[in-house]
Amino acid sequence: MEGRGRCGDTSREGGAETTDALQTRVAGPVSFVPSVEPSGTKIIAMRIYTKTGDKGETGLFDGTRVSKADPRVVAYGGVDELNAWLGVVRSANPPKDIDELLTRIQRDLFALGAVLADPTHKISDRVNKADLTAEDVTRLEKAIDGFEAELKPLRRFILAGGAPAGAMLHLARTVCRRAERNMVAIGTKQVDEIAIIYINRLSDLLFVLARVVNHRAGIPETEW
Repeated sequence: MEGRGRCGDTSREGGAETTDALQTRVAGPVSFVPSVEPSGTKIIAMRIYTKTGDKGETGLFDGTRVSKADPRVVAYGGVDELNAWLGVVRSANPPKDIDELLTRIQRDLFALGAVLADPTHKISDRVNKADLTAEDVTRLEKAIDGFEAELKPLRRFILAGGAPAGAMLHLARTVCRRAERNMVAIGTKQVDEIAIIYINRLSDLLFVLARVVNHRAGIPETEW
């Protein structure tokens, strides 16, 4: 499974293999370079390139090698893209409560990507962080209800735009919908039901957050 920030920590938490440790094991040989901090502490830095994907293939969490154009790779790649876009939104300094919510969602998306990269559906048993539950969906729904209370009822379609963070959230919503389509393309029986529900609910939340950001910034919505 490819993607920056997914490997490096090879520890175990509570007896379960971490996402980072499992990724290192699946990806194959990884180069580590020792270095020394100013304090004299010796640290091990992971080399960014491994050359294992130079033939257009990548590894899933069960060790299977597949094309980088495989539907499952496309799906978790789309989730990775969405995660990056939420980082862009956060760089635009949205309100504190929204920034904190987006940070939690970014962590969820790492878990979702891990789930999509495991065709055996067993990763949540081995990796503590790689798990999405009905409680996570409920958390999104409660957020939607809470933020919608700030807004006037939507009676017409609106155009994307507004404050920088609001416009970026509109864009993130469309990336989220594409990620959902990519997940469904794998086959609904091949993807955990909660994962599909989560990504579907997330796109609704991103739309509401875009409206809230613009509302708080005092920018009126432009109706179609």
